[in-house]
Amino acid sequence: MNPFDRIKELREILSEHNFKYYILDNPIISDLEYDLLFRELEDLEKNNEQFISLDSPTQRVGSKPNSKFEVVQHQLPMLSLANAMNEDELIQFNERIKKGLNKNSFEYIAEPKLDGLGVELIYEKGFFVRGSTRGDGLNGEDVTLNLRTIKSLPLKLRNTEKKIPDLLEVRGEVFIRKKDFDSMNKSQLKNNKPLFANPRNAAAGSLRQIDPSVTALRPLSIYLYEAGVVDGESFDNHINFLMALRLWGLPTNPLIEKVEGAKGIVEYHKNLEQIRNTIPYEIDGSVLKVNDYEFRDGLGTRSRSPRWAIAGKFKAQQATTVVTSINIQVGRTGALTPVASLEPVFVAGVTVSNATLHNQDEIDRKDIRIGDTVIVERAGDVIPKIIKSISERRPKNSAPFKIPEFCPDCKSDAYFNVDEAILRCPNTSCLSQVKGRIQHFCSRNAMDIDGLGKKIIDQLVEQKLIQSISGIYSLVKEDLLKLERLGERSVENLLASINESKKTTFSKFIFALGIRNVGEHISKLLEKYFKADLEQFMNCSKEEIELIEGIGNIVSRNIESFWNETNNINTVRKCINSGITFTYEKKEADHYLRGKTFVFTGTLETLNRSSASSTVESWGATASGSISKRTDYLIAGLGAGSKLKKAKELNIKILTESEFLKMANNIED
Repeated sequence: MNPFDRIKELREILSEHNFKYYILDNPIISDLEYDLLFRELEDLEKNNEQFISLDSPTQRVGSKPNSKFEVVQHQLPMLSLANAMNEDELIQFNERIKKGLNKNSFEYIAEPKLDGLGVELIYEKGFFVRGSTRGDGLNGEDVTLNLRTIKSLPLKLRNTEKKIPDLLEVRGEVFIRKKDFDSMNKSQLKNNKPLFANPRNAAAGSLRQIDPSVTALRPLSIYLYEAGVVDGESFDNHINFLMALRLWGLPTNPLIEKVEGAKGIVEYHKNLEQIRNTIPYEIDGSVLKVNDYEFRDGLGTRSRSPRWAIAGKFKAQQATTVVTSINIQVGRTGALTPVASLEPVFVAGVTVSNATLHNQDEIDRKDIRIGDTVIVERAGDVIPKIIKSISERRPKNSAPFKIPEFCPDCKSDAYFNVDEAILRCPNTSCLSQVKGRIQHFCSRNAMDIDGLGKKIIDQLVEQKLIQSISGIYSLVKEDLLKLERLGERSVENLLASINESKKTTFSKFIFALGIRNVGEHISKLLEKYFKADLEQFMNCSKEEIELIEGIGNIVSRNIESFWNETNNINTVRKCINSGITFTYEKKEADHYLRGKTFVFTGTLETLNRSSASSTVESWGATASGSISKRTDYLIAGLGAGSKLKKAKELNIKILTESEFLKMANNIED
């Protein structure tokens, strides 16, 4: 047999064994036999480099490290899921679905909620071409090279009786199994390296390694569970889509089930919680999704989450430990928050050594004292929380704890607002507040200044190199070289990151300012209303803010208070004068296409999907990935298949790419 044919044969053999091992969990050869076949392929490709292709099992790590991850825009947003914290809320979810569909009987797909890192994979003509992290749901990071190292992820889909789509976007979760996590930490301990905190963090850190050869050494796994854009094949429901994924060689969770009604989702959730500790990977709940895709289209989505799905959260896992001290932390808004220091204890997969006590009312209600033995849980398996004190085990000399009515850092007298139970430091120049504001400003979802973390910020403030967020943009190389653990290369990278942050969006900048109660969602509402006009926003009234749908009087009052502070206005103007710019893509609110739904299918010759979707959204319309009765226009490119057929059946208006471009040009004129 000539080298080319043998290489081709070995690739097919190894791919089939990968399918049996990772997907079917039914290997038919030993690891040694597999290794010998793999080694033979490696040797053949080494001596016949002209025959190497990217879909070969040997090419999972074949490129140089990236210096930086590129940003990838998702064609369809990767939405979050609303949470159900108990069985009653699961039942309420089912009632909402019944009301929304006007049906009493329908199916759900139930699956474990993996505690890992969300990703999106793109296959074109059956070949894996790109993968990205979830990011903020709209944009993620290109981690293609790192995803290629995951052995259970096929680089080429299997040919089966189920046609492979021309374009397949599929979402899933990257995770690390419990036994593999334990092995990783044993290795870290042996080599005197820091231990990984938990499997989720280890998986996320591994996937975001700059060097894919490092990722290749990490035991990453992946399960796929949801569709993005699919062209060239159609599905009526979710279970058929999942079955197709499995046939194509893509790993899906074996614990996925089809259930019906409130009884079905509650029973699945309860049974899953009972076997939670026996499952070989970390889960933190269940996910329940309406099975029928047409029903999903009818239910629609909210700004952050689909109406047709929910995450059922498990009861938090608990442990017992001792309160060694209670310390007062000063936040960026001056809030004095009591935090209990605990004897380290392992709870729900992580070591917990601190837990917030929120305020004096909470301390009094639970009667938490220094020296108390307490029950700790992770709320939603995320935030450590003290449930109760075990008074029977309390030391005899203990005394109730009272929060000092002064700031522990600047010693200013603290005060209460009439509408809240939190003590606050009134001194906006308090170093803890200054540090907190700067940390928030630099955070990933705000200005995203890479390299400007807590330790560096602490040094900058304590050495009086910066005193506000605007001071970040006045930093020079000489200032930064004075700091500990910052070499010349690190300083150059940090200055570059600071400079890059000047180009941002209006909503991120507003969020970065740290106005009380103005989070990411509110910032986007403000961006939309003021159309990125900062001067208009700075001079707005409380009454005008309250006209914005989704914003109430507490938020409006906090915004008004923020702009009433001269220091805040001066700081913002200094930021803008330093070169910060942001753009806003104005949407035509009064155009006749506003509210219409567009779907794109087939290969577009002059447009890419992202730009086409952005154009549609700029009109106030929606770019969808699936055909339904609510679709108004289908733009059909070359090779349009099932979506075109369905559009004809539903009498949906069909446009060519050329006709769509004419429509766009007419609108813009």
